[in-house]
Amino acid sequence: MDYGENIFELSNHFPKDETYNLTSQIRRAGDSIALNISEGSIGQSNPEFKRFMGMAIRSLAEVVTCLHKARRRNYLSVNEFEEHYDFAYNLMNMMVSFKSKIK
Repeated sequence: MDYGENIFELSNHFPKDETYNLTSQIRRAGDSIALNISEGSIGQSNPEFKRFMGMAIRSLAEVVTCLHKARRRNYLSVNEFEEHYDFAYNLMNMMVSFKSKIK
């Protein structure tokens, strides 16, 4: 949940001409992480939850790609990029590990 909010705040500083492109994309992907975990965790079978965790992991990978795009376009400083990339890297490891434990 917090990472999605952090991504939203970060994208507030993207140029206005990115509103319907990169800004929208990174925000939707950031929100999709928690939304997929939530959707998969309620009343679903374990294989179904595992599938939703996979979608959440793919959404996180999409956020990372958007971070790279934003850095290449100079919308983020090196420090901003590294902070959010490092958090995503650690979150990805936790999510993959959690998914592997779902039976």
